Amino acid sequence: MNAFVAELLGTALLIFLGNGVVAGVVLRGTKNENSGWIVITIGWALAVAFAVYAVGGISGAHLNPAVTIALVATGQFDAALALPYIAAQMLGAMLGSVLVYLHYLPHWAKTDDPAAKLAVFCNAPAIRHTAGNFISEFLGTFVLLFGLAAIGANRFAEGLNPLVVGALVLAIGNSLGGPTGYAINPARDFAPRIVHALLPIPGKGPSDWAYSWIPVVAPILGGICGAMTYRIFLQ
Repeated sequence: MNAFVAELLGTALLIFLGNGVVAGVVLRGTKNENSGWIVITIGWALAVAFAVYAVGGISGAHLNPAVTIALVATGQFDAALALPYIAAQMLGAMLGSVLVYLHYLPHWAKTDDPAAKLAVFCNAPAIRHTAGNFISEFLGTFVLLFGLAAIGANRFAEGLNPLVVGALVLAIGNSLGGPTGYAINPARDFAPRIVHALLPIPGKGPSDWAYSWIPVVAPILGGICGAMTYRIFLQ
């Protein structure tokens, strides 16, 4: 139960801070409106680092179904715990999305662009191309799980690991995030997309369910391949 609550709250914190920085950049009338992609990638990296600090000692801070599934696939996590972890991550991502909505409550009506409102909750490709978008999410999550395995194989000063994980996410965002917005986490995209569909956001537009399978399937497959590649060839 402690691990379930930790994954739920850790993922909620991750989404609240991560989607919160997106909201600050793309919604109208905020103090950091139009501050750009680098602000978003840094905000997401710090969101990951702080969420890992918050719950890493309790649940291992998966915070991502792709991480949980990859660890199960490589024999590093009990398969019986996978579904409770993923359920907690999904619920936490929904909670975090609701908090973002409430935090920026007066800004939704001020923002005319439905795509900007959707971007606060989930990803959309810069150029819609099914194969290209799938490959981008696959490779981004491959690098994430490969990188997490590499980080785990090294020794750092006590308390430094979450910052290194955040640096990995920053590198992925800046180097690989341009094509799709780097979901690299099914909970980060799918659960907030549900919240977008349910909330009474003025002028919000559709939730783009036709695209929604890519940020779910591609990260899961990419994460498994990344973790297995490191385990087979380097461990």
